[in-house]
Amino acid sequence: MRQMDVEARRRAAATIRERFLEIVEQMRRGEKPVLVMPKRTLSNTIYDVRRRMLLLGPDKIKRSFLDLGEARRFMQTLLMASIIYEALVNDEYPTIRDLYYRGKHTLRGRENTWDTQRESDAAIRDVESYTGLLREEMLILSKEKGKVVGRMRIRSGGDVIDLSRMGHGAYSIEPTPDQIEFLDIDAEYVLVIEKDAVFQQLHRIKFWDKHKALLITSAGQPDRATRRFVRRLSDELGLPVYILTDSDPYGFYIYSVFKIGSVTLSYESERLATPDAKFIGVMPSDIFGDEVLEKYADAFAKLLGKRGLRKILTGKKPVLSAGERRNYIIRAKPSDVMRAIELVGVDTYAPFRKYVESKLRVGGKELRELRRKEHAGYDWFKTPEWIREIGIFFATLSKLEIEALTSRGLRFLAHKYIPEKIETGDWIE
Repeated sequence: MRQMDVEARRRAAATIRERFLEIVEQMRRGEKPVLVMPKRTLSNTIYDVRRRMLLLGPDKIKRSFLDLGEARRFMQTLLMASIIYEALVNDEYPTIRDLYYRGKHTLRGRENTWDTQRESDAAIRDVESYTGLLREEMLILSKEKGKVVGRMRIRSGGDVIDLSRMGHGAYSIEPTPDQIEFLDIDAEYVLVIEKDAVFQQLHRIKFWDKHKALLITSAGQPDRATRRFVRRLSDELGLPVYILTDSDPYGFYIYSVFKIGSVTLSYESERLATPDAKFIGVMPSDIFGDEVLEKYADAFAKLLGKRGLRKILTGKKPVLSAGERRNYIIRAKPSDVMRAIELVGVDTYAPFRKYVESKLRVGGKELRELRRKEHAGYDWFKTPEWIREIGIFFATLSKLEIEALTSRGLRFLAHKYIPEKIETGDWIE
């Protein structure tokens, strides 16, 4: 076993032992056993403007073994901690699914310790929250999702791996990314791509070699290992991080998860979020340029003021012609609009509401749901730049996949669109 694994096991086991011995001490003193941990709810999640990430607030929850409403969760958390501790001291590498099965049994023939993996996963998060350890630091494995390729050598599991010599494949980012040692690198930035298919295309033409980039795919919504790996590249190597997603509210949210973090894992944002990440596209303004801003100037002026409108009117030209847009644009659905409202809030949506409802051609239940949609939006999406982009989305009801840019040839995406966005600073921070 590698020394790095040995040290990780020792640290994690010692932390779990120390924290949960506090429960034993409570009982020795004749006190009611109580777990006190951060409250992981939306109401206790705050956006720290200075640090540019989602963090847990000061509120705590108390789980008491003698409280009928909390006893089950109390038991589940202690059971999961004991299983993880046992795996650590026995030199095992359990998966999330393993932990579910190891702890699943019936108590006195009447009640299961947990009925679904959702419950056991929640118990893992409780252990993380209570101990301050990431599950990756406890050497718990999960399905590999993200991939990376580029001019970089790493050490993993005792082996030196050259990420520029992966053939047509790529290195799968391991579930314990803190166990990866960065040996040497010859890259100037990190390009994270939402779509695995686009990642493969750029890899095949060696975009990473020509442009001295580390190429990473999250294959959709990023997993924790990929987010942690990207954060380490930013922190430890000082590499700029650029995110490329589809031009739709779901792609915008994927960028947000990389940069700000997520509500579910806000207690780990300091290790998973990359506040310096930049969104380079695909932007609605890339598709339409300034023409939509000019057409709907009154709506944008209501949101930003006339001075704010002038700031976002940059003379930008569309990267696709009107004919190309007709061929490749995807019509937005009510679910896309509701997702966009969640990002920027109903106040930003209000100037476009009548237009959206008239163009969606929906009625009945879908229209009622859209009209009932209430969401304040997220502060980090309420900047002039994001109001411009999502406002254009509302005004056009248009989505575009990254692959549409390859309609002009893969080399257009690889050697013109991406490099020019980076060189000219055409991004959103």
